[in-house]
Amino acid sequence: MRYTRLTLFLVVFFALSPLVVAAEDSHQGTHEHINLGEILSLYSAIPFVGILLSIALLPLFAPEFWHHHFAKVSAFWALFIAIPLLISHRGVALHSFLHVLIADYVPFIILLWGLFTISGGILLRGTLRGTPMVNTSIIMIGTILASWMGTTGAAMLLIRPFLRANSHRKNRAFMVVFFIFLVANIGGALTPVGDPPLFLGFLHGVPFFWTFHILPHMLLAVSLLVGIYFVIDSYYYRRETQGYQMDEAEKEPLSLAGGYNLIFLAGVVGSVIVSGLVDWGEINTLGVVRTLQEWARDGFIILMGILSLVCTASQIREDNAFTWFPIKEVAYLFVGIFITMTPCLLLLLAGSKGALGFITGTVREPFHYFWITGVLSSFLDNAPTYLTFFTSILGNFYPGTPEPIAVSRLISENPTYLMAVSAGAVFFGANTYIGNAPNFMVRSIAEEAGTPMPSFFGYMVKYSIVFLVPVFIIATIVFF
Repeated sequence: MRYTRLTLFLVVFFALSPLVVAAEDSHQGTHEHINLGEILSLYSAIPFVGILLSIALLPLFAPEFWHHHFAKVSAFWALFIAIPLLISHRGVALHSFLHVLIADYVPFIILLWGLFTISGGILLRGTLRGTPMVNTSIIMIGTILASWMGTTGAAMLLIRPFLRANSHRKNRAFMVVFFIFLVANIGGALTPVGDPPLFLGFLHGVPFFWTFHILPHMLLAVSLLVGIYFVIDSYYYRRETQGYQMDEAEKEPLSLAGGYNLIFLAGVVGSVIVSGLVDWGEINTLGVVRTLQEWARDGFIILMGILSLVCTASQIREDNAFTWFPIKEVAYLFVGIFITMTPCLLLLLAGSKGALGFITGTVREPFHYFWITGVLSSFLDNAPTYLTFFTSILGNFYPGTPEPIAVSRLISENPTYLMAVSAGAVFFGANTYIGNAPNFMVRSIAEEAGTPMPSFFGYMVKYSIVFLVPVFIIATIVFF
């Protein structure tokens, strides 16, 4: 633990050490006109590829090393890209990294921590047997809840009861994978609360309930995936001859312990909504501008998490098999992911002037936007990816038009393009463990509960390519 903290300290130290020089540079104007995305090469994406391969391969080939040193691996790749860019581009690079950490990573991890902490205090007691019908019902409930309490909130609330209900089943990995598909991703497509990309769209002028236009797309994907899941679950359920046999005397009625945490959960969701409706001004933190309501939202989420810890009996968390390891793993790994993906996002934002211009320059039709937004959202943070192509559409159709007017015209004249970007960012997040925030946490919680989960590539080869990609192809044919 001592070395892990030291490593994380070094990451922060190296990131902040040029601060004085950067501040001086900004006053002198030596770096302020440089667009870093236009001068970076594709080689700058190597550390991001490196951390992805580390996440994919090390747990498979060196599990003991990975379990004890994943934070150091994350720090290594972060330093691998941060130090050279800070040396070569100083203030511009520093601002880019600080922007990702302060504006993206901090609210990201605070929201995850709050939802993880609060949901860990809600315990469903009683006998719940994981039959195909019961499992399908839980997944459907989670899918419905995801748009109203966020994919992370719904996933963290239901994953533990779902795992306990199926603790007697032999084949459980596919259950968790489909849970990730539907509850942790596709279910969040209907409102800005459901998934961060849609919330960004809301902040940029897309009406709150406009995303209900994606309902047909969501219903198609959910219907196909739920049908596939029920067939697979029924098949394995019949094959498991050594199934769990329960005497009537063993059955315990269902009850909810720690239900008051639902109030704290509602507080988190409410704070997210309010932060998008009010304007309290802006605060400049180390050169990164964030609104006061965003900082207030983050503080309120922390308060809700602390109240949950104070008010919830420790026995409830113990009975819920609650530990801090899943959120620690996400925090350590994703700080490395956010730092290493910074050059990738800058390359995308540079558009045709950047090294990825050969990709962004070919995006023209709705199905182009659906797939390019989706594929990139599978590996990059889907929120900035959504914003990149959302802005690209506005620039293509309404160049020079003020954003509020451009968004209004886009919705009335070319809504299919916005649907394509919105659905791509939300749906394709299910393709990999890092495609959306709760995916990794669900996997970690499942493994802690004794469910062997597929590797990074195993998840893609066995499940997402086999089940998700055909569903997305059908959605493309039907809608785009």
